[in-house]
Amino acid sequence: MHLVIAALAGLGATYLWGYWSIPVWLATGFVFQFFRDPRRHITAEPGAVVSPASGKIVAIGEEPNAYDDDQKALKVSIFMNVFSVHSNLIPVGGTILDRTYFAGNFVNAALDKSSRENERNAIVVQSGDGHKVVCVQIAGLIARRILCYVKTGDPVVTGQRYGFIRFGSRVDLYLPPESRLAVQLGQWVTSGNDTVGYLPGY
Repeated sequence: MHLVIAALAGLGATYLWGYWSIPVWLATGFVFQFFRDPRRHITAEPGAVVSPASGKIVAIGEEPNAYDDDQKALKVSIFMNVFSVHSNLIPVGGTILDRTYFAGNFVNAALDKSSRENERNAIVVQSGDGHKVVCVQIAGLIARRILCYVKTGDPVVTGQRYGFIRFGSRVDLYLPPESRLAVQLGQWVTSGNDTVGYLPGY
């Protein structure tokens, strides 16, 4: 719908203003690139956890997992700027154990405090071998809408599209603490195409 509206706005501006409609077409181009959702090549490697978002890894560390009984977890935070693909993918196949929405603020999603203070939506995925992975969509300074297409009890597969965050935002991934990471701080990752790490035992 957003793409249709943007295209109609560009055509209308061209009809009314001719060459003066160029700024409208630039805005239309931005909308098209923001809502793009390219196909991904999802790995079939056992135990692999794929990146749920496209962006820059801004934090890695072990800390309490507020979304799963406060157990320790290995947290990986991915910041998406306005030019990133904002479609979010399931990091590991299994079953949705829980989905919880939290109202909150809209501070810059690049800041670590956004994990605790911003509007966010968390899903808990239990893999086929019993490991729990938590994926948290976090609204940013500009973002005002988090979309999530799955619910508690749904079966999911690795790389499945499950949500979307409009404009700059962040996704936090909580892995079992014994997981093996395949990324590092400051690295740029692509949703689905890149492997963030491997579950314990793999």
